[in-house]
Amino acid sequence: MAVVEENFKSISPAEFFYKNKEIAGFSNPARALYQTVRELVENSLDATENHGILPTIKVSIRELEVVPEGAYYEVVVEDNGIGIPPKYVPQAFAQLLFSSKYVLRQSRGMFGLGAKMAVLYAQITTGQPAEVIVSPIRSKHVYSFKLKIDIKENKPVVLGFTTTSNILGGHGTIVKLVTIGDWTRSRQRIYEYLKRTAVVAPYAEIVFRDPEGNYLLFERSIEKLPPPAREALPHPHGIDLETMRSILKSISDKPVVEGLVESFQGVGRTTALRILEEARIGVEKRAGELSEPEIETLVRVMKNYRDIKPPRADHLSYLGKEIIVAGLKKIFEPEFATAISRKPSVYEGQAFIVEVGVAYGGKVPVAEKPLILRYANKIPLLYDEGSDVVYKVLDEKKGIDFKVYEVEFPAPLVILTHICSTKIPYRGVGKEAVADVPEIESEIESALREVLRELRSYVLQKRRELEEIEKAVAIAKYIPEVAESLSRMYRVNPQEISVKLLDLLNSRMKSFKIGSLSSIVM
Repeated sequence: MAVVEENFKSISPAEFFYKNKEIAGFSNPARALYQTVRELVENSLDATENHGILPTIKVSIRELEVVPEGAYYEVVVEDNGIGIPPKYVPQAFAQLLFSSKYVLRQSRGMFGLGAKMAVLYAQITTGQPAEVIVSPIRSKHVYSFKLKIDIKENKPVVLGFTTTSNILGGHGTIVKLVTIGDWTRSRQRIYEYLKRTAVVAPYAEIVFRDPEGNYLLFERSIEKLPPPAREALPHPHGIDLETMRSILKSISDKPVVEGLVESFQGVGRTTALRILEEARIGVEKRAGELSEPEIETLVRVMKNYRDIKPPRADHLSYLGKEIIVAGLKKIFEPEFATAISRKPSVYEGQAFIVEVGVAYGGKVPVAEKPLILRYANKIPLLYDEGSDVVYKVLDEKKGIDFKVYEVEFPAPLVILTHICSTKIPYRGVGKEAVADVPEIESEIESALREVLRELRSYVLQKRRELEEIEKAVAIAKYIPEVAESLSRMYRVNPQEISVKLLDLLNSRMKSFKIGSLSSIVM
């Protein structure tokens, strides 16, 4: 029997995602159009708020040509961000897994894929290049690129490059793509994505033009930006063998004790010496001299060493109560809104922060269940709702009993949850649902119960006020009769008595913000 020889070969990241575009969210024309808008808008938000710039983002979708698979659409996203330096533009938009995000610092994207996948999908469905126009901050020039991706080599192909004078003195980035899409099926998702982005980024001004010529404007309602995320060193409890090998290689000429102090947060010289002693590694050794068994032992000791402070959270960018409440009020105009940002917690050596907000009453739609707005690193999560950890916390049988908090459905209630971390435990690479990690689940439940207690206090206070108002209305109806009786007893004008009694009631009602009770009496 003949032996068939196997052919082995490697493929580039671009070729891998070309063949497996579904795992990056580009599974069909409808999902791809939504994903293109999402990825480009998130890039724009990161390019502004991370640098202290209040975002102004313009999004346009224009139908060009109908084809059997859907239609060709021109997608344009413009921002007022810092603008990418021109030397990095080809790689930033046409080389997969090239990014400025491969550091320990929170950002919306994690894998350096987003915009590149949008460019790749546009290229393989319409064959047209991406156009990227950048004007870096304080630059005297505007740089325009036409780009494609060399899929085999995962390299950018520059088809055109021009430079013009920056006459207006502005700064930012414009990305234009022609991609295949299905607006009819993606319309609702795109509108919902932009709405939910406006909730979590009320400091942004977003203008959207759809293929039908409709315009949507989300005005800026607050000028406060979230605190910027700063790059941080890894924490010993989140280390693994490959990360340790990479760190030791970069400091190979330094004493290992010095390298540990410089390379990890929470590790001072005393702690480093104790770790090396427990790992039975000589203090005099240099980082590059450690054997493989010594590296494995060092990693194990560091992961289990308890006398180290938890990870700091300055590499995270949380929203805070003021921004969350401003966003909820901007979109839903509720009668009550509140939020909480929990203190940093840790899972697998990674810091994370959970935030929860609620909006009640007003223009919030009345429904049989609360409207859930899920976010991870400020990104709205619209798909795979049922498999998200939030729904486990809200499970009617095992989770929150809303009746305890004076909420009975149908009710007008919105619940917003936000998780920020450099390591979000997504259920898949589509990044639409967060796994039920016990530490995160516990933090979400604690935060939710805390804001619901505030809601309960509001509902009870409102109920008491209504009872007081009902009492006042009942009393007001009898004022004419009481005034008439008193006037006969004391020979006083009954109208004067009615006015004084009404003044007493109205002064009591002022705190309830209702009108005068005079109309009830007259």
